Amino acid sequence: MHYEKTIKLKDGRECIIRNATAHDAEEIFALYNKVNNETNFLLKYPDETIFSVEEEKDFLYQKEKSAAEVQLCALVGDVIVGLSSVSTIGAWEKINHRAELGLSIEKDFWRLGIGSELTAACIDCATKAGFRQLELEVVGDNRNAIDLYKKMGFVEYGRNPRGFASRKSDYQELILMRLELR
Repeated sequence: MHYEKTIKLKDGRECIIRNATAHDAEEIFALYNKVNNETNFLLKYPDETIFSVEEEKDFLYQKEKSAAEVQLCALVGDVIVGLSSVSTIGAWEKINHRAELGLSIEKDFWRLGIGSELTAACIDCATKAGFRQLELEVVGDNRNAIDLYKKMGFVEYGRNPRGFASRKSDYQELILMRLELR
């Protein structure tokens, strides 16, 4: 699925939202490690990277070819500063209407509008792919992300008080959110 859009950020700079490609693998690999080190709100720590740059290239190539799943990146200048994705939850008939949203942005680029644009792009892609529900999990202390998702129409449908076992703060509650697409 192809996606590309140029937006103006709150600070006046331009940002391009586009498909991540296999050519972006090294930069994306570095960005994943950076953002996982900047916040305690994401799934893993930098030392838990279990794939190589070559495997990232293969993963991105598969996303490029997919009619339903997508990996997007946000570029300011020629630097990738944010990532988002739509991933199918499963191929079985009972759950193939559901997809998962993932989002991460470099801390220096928070609160500039990139999160809203990446989320909107994923909603658009998921709708075009035929998904009827987009889901996510967000750390309960991540007020900025929760506010963003609510603004975009996501609603809470549950909580997992021991969702993450954090190295820094014991357990972190995860809030489960969903958006009906049709």
